[in-house]
Amino acid sequence: MLGVSRRAADRLREGHLWVYRSDLLPFATGDEPTAGALVTVVDGRRIALGSGLYSSASEIAVRMVSNSAALKRTEFLGLVRERAIAAIRLREELSPQSSQNNARRLVFSEADALPGLVVDQYHDLIVAQLLTQGMARADVRSVLADVLPIAFAGRGGTVLERADARMRALERIEAGSAGDDVLAVVPAANDMSADTSATSERANQARTATVFTINGLRFHYDASAGQKTGAFLDQRLNYQAAAMHARGRALDVCTYQGGFALHLARRCDRVTGVDASRAALEVADRNLQLNLAQEGQTGDAESRLTAEVDWIEADAFDLLRAFADSGERFDTVVLDPPAFAKSRRAAEGAMRGYKELNLRAMRLLRPGGTLVTCSCSHHVGLDMFQGVVREAAVDARRRVQLLETRGAAPDHPAVMTLPETTYLKCLICRVG
Repeated sequence: MLGVSRRAADRLREGHLWVYRSDLLPFATGDEPTAGALVTVVDGRRIALGSGLYSSASEIAVRMVSNSAALKRTEFLGLVRERAIAAIRLREELSPQSSQNNARRLVFSEADALPGLVVDQYHDLIVAQLLTQGMARADVRSVLADVLPIAFAGRGGTVLERADARMRALERIEAGSAGDDVLAVVPAANDMSADTSATSERANQARTATVFTINGLRFHYDASAGQKTGAFLDQRLNYQAAAMHARGRALDVCTYQGGFALHLARRCDRVTGVDASRAALEVADRNLQLNLAQEGQTGDAESRLTAEVDWIEADAFDLLRAFADSGERFDTVVLDPPAFAKSRRAAEGAMRGYKELNLRAMRLLRPGGTLVTCSCSHHVGLDMFQGVVREAAVDARRRVQLLETRGAAPDHPAVMTLPETTYLKCLICRVG
């Protein structure tokens, strides 16, 4: 049993799902659980609060998985199976596969009651990340290899595990416990009766790269490169919304692989995508060429890229300053930086970064221009983020109207009692 403070017990009773290391009661000598173990969490009176997965390394010491005490590993694996299937079925409702959209998040960690598990589907490729000590185990992989192919609906594809080096280091997951491995290769023609385990023969057949489609635009995906599990699928509907408000000359800051930029190119005259990563920009240009080639084949007017598109490798802050100094002006600016606050302690510095970025963007916008500004830091709440944009407007002496407040796409659901799952903020503004 693992004792927690009254503060932590109150949070858990209110539906929060994490126990921070600072809230653990002292261990008796030799009583600390093993890494990744299932533990029963109790309050100071030893009243059971449920079962969770223990991490010996993370500041989030326990991630709750059940309200039942003394959960056995076999029972937990049964829950993994049930919850993964339920998550896939939910995505069939929220984000069904189509010719216009064949990429989606299948499992979103705590939001699907599977903490430490993130699974994305890119057309015929499913990529899983097992991010905690309790999840990065062979028995969980076996369950996923059996369950995740359901999402292919008989069309065939490959299920991969992709290791996250940063999270593996933070969680102190042993090198042999997580990696870039083939979990399953599913043949086409609805041959779901065949063995889907990753045998050496099928592993040789596995694909690690594909092309997927969102909002009618095509993107390359390579499981051996990129951030997170790949593309930022949580922004899918925000890409569309931004394009609806965009016009004229557009600037996409922190474009990564061109998600916002290519959507803006359907509506604008000229689009410049900026990123500090040359590798990301190379993929962005491949995505641009892929869609230009597709236009030549289909002639679909609605999907046509009307803008001249160029890419700049640069630090966002330095480039915005240089643009301002040289008198450059834009009609649309998108700000989609990586998370500035990766911890609670970093939130204050993150707020300064967000303010400077938004201030510089507002100064570049012509009157009546559109600002699309995003934050994916769960340590920076919506009120805090809106406050920073408001402060930037005051300092820039610009009148800013908030047109839309948006979040992640529906296949990234949030848990109402876990505010950290409401991480993505997207504000669409008119700057006078």
